[in-house]
Amino acid sequence: MKRILVVDDDIEVLETIQLILEIGGFKVSALNDGEEIFNRIEKFSPDLILLDISLGHIDGRVLCEQLKSIESTSKIPILLISGLYDPKDFTTLNYGQDDFLSKPFQMDVLLKKITKILSLEEDKPSFLLN
Repeated sequence: MKRILVVDDDIEVLETIQLILEIGGFKVSALNDGEEIFNRIEKFSPDLILLDISLGHIDGRVLCEQLKSIESTSKIPILLISGLYDPKDFTTLNYGQDDFLSKPFQMDVLLKKITKILSLEEDKPSFLLN
């Protein structure tokens, strides 16, 4: 069972996403702010992070960049979500995210993006260097 960490400061959105993902067969851990993200990652070991950009006083883009710059978390795929930005904004802006989804979104679109990201992660060829 794949593990997804969902970080969103809107409790209703957080609970809805958590419920849909659990029904979809994922193990989910939910955070309503970014303060504890590093501790939660260490304890939960997510296969993917669903990260809202606007987390009150913490910017999800900054968190994304931090996570991608640390060796222990750099390989965890991150799907950024936001109601403030349009997907076309992220064709030129890269914070290390693996994908972006604008709010409001349909849950089937979210599930397709998650499935795509997780299957890409599994399908990456590994090469042994001598």
